[in-house]
Amino acid sequence: MVKEYKSVTDVVGPLMMIQGVDGAKYNELVEIEQANGEIRKGKVLEVDRDYALVQLFESNRGLKISSAKARFLGRGLELGVSGDLLGRSFNGMGNPIDGGEPILAEKHSDINGRPLNPFARAYPNEFIQTGISAIDGLNTLVRGQKLPVFSASGLPHAELAAQIARQATVLNSANSDFAVVFAAVGITHEEADFFISDFNRTGTIERAALFINLASDPAIERIATPRMALTAAEYLAYDMGMHVLVIITDITNYAEALREVSAARKEIPGRRGYPGYMYTDLASIYERAGKLKDSKGSITQIPILTMPEEDKAHPIPDLTGYITEGQIILSCELHKKNCVPPIDVLPSLSRLKDKGIGVGKTREDHADTMNQLFAAYATGKENKELSTILGEAALTEIDKKYAKFADEFEKQYISQGFEKNRSIEDTLNLGWKLLEILPESELKRIRKEHIKKYYGAKSN
Repeated sequence: MVKEYKSVTDVVGPLMMIQGVDGAKYNELVEIEQANGEIRKGKVLEVDRDYALVQLFESNRGLKISSAKARFLGRGLELGVSGDLLGRSFNGMGNPIDGGEPILAEKHSDINGRPLNPFARAYPNEFIQTGISAIDGLNTLVRGQKLPVFSASGLPHAELAAQIARQATVLNSANSDFAVVFAAVGITHEEADFFISDFNRTGTIERAALFINLASDPAIERIATPRMALTAAEYLAYDMGMHVLVIITDITNYAEALREVSAARKEIPGRRGYPGYMYTDLASIYERAGKLKDSKGSITQIPILTMPEEDKAHPIPDLTGYITEGQIILSCELHKKNCVPPIDVLPSLSRLKDKGIGVGKTREDHADTMNQLFAAYATGKENKELSTILGEAALTEIDKKYAKFADEFEKQYISQGFEKNRSIEDTLNLGWKLLEILPESELKRIRKEHIKKYYGAKSN
């Protein structure tokens, strides 16, 4: 039963206090009707005796509390879901923005989702090909994994996100149904136009659902947008049995909105002013990725965040690193060298990469070549630094070869552009071609049978 109240007592920013409320529930949806018939929506944040604190989804501009009527709808914020989500663009609240008709929903799902039973989870072990060598070859993405991208201001993480959305596919799977759910949080109009036009230009929109929240939209909408996207992903994965890749950019904008709302509620701040519950809140988003034992579908997550001041110890990347299974780090230094995409492979990490590579998944030599490329690149960078300090004359002939390897590795392997889509075979063969810069005696991390089969044979 819908209950209506005319006892709005106070409005501060996005928060509204309503008195005399009976039976209100946390996260319950509320409609605020003005005298002129205009309706704004919000949700219950807190209940204390007969007081309910409501968070508005829209601006409070022009809101007259003397004549406002509040209706408690007895349900949380929901998204109507069906297979028609694919090929469509929505705002952060799930309303179409592409000029099409509203979705004819097969059901309505609460955007806060339901916790996954840990016992029902299947271990991620299937390779996802992104077409990007720095990820596929060295920091492999696995189906059901959550692998964030740590970027910085001015770096091309938007282009990288669009490339992954365009190229990602699951190899060696009996189920070929693959979909992308893309959530843009707190972005500019220019960025929104870029994503929408890129998805339409490349045809990616046919297998994708876009949720676009602009920087000019209310903060509370930014908090809802990732959950809208994940609710759509859960329907596609668990009801329709699809492999779903969820890309969320930018988590930093989400965290800033969380801090803004927390400050409006006058909560005691935690690290750098962010709410103390931010870890739990971020986990409620990230932990919605995974595979279920009794379902063909799965959700793989790539959240993208901009590190404030390029600080990995900042609360947002720090907490994200604790919750997720690794991180892909973009480098300002590589960006200055015109390396595209500027992925810094050495500090990057995919904790599940060993589970998604090898015979029947990628190729039998993948693990060995990955380890050798890491080691050779690290040695080459050290030798280049030594050359800068002591001069090139201080390097031995083998040191110079490692330094050359590091340069060629950045130019050919890491830098591939945002349009090139490399298969895992192409990536592995390129790795072998670069290893030919070094003498065979230096390939100490590769088994002899793989050296015999691939060294000098598969590189051309």
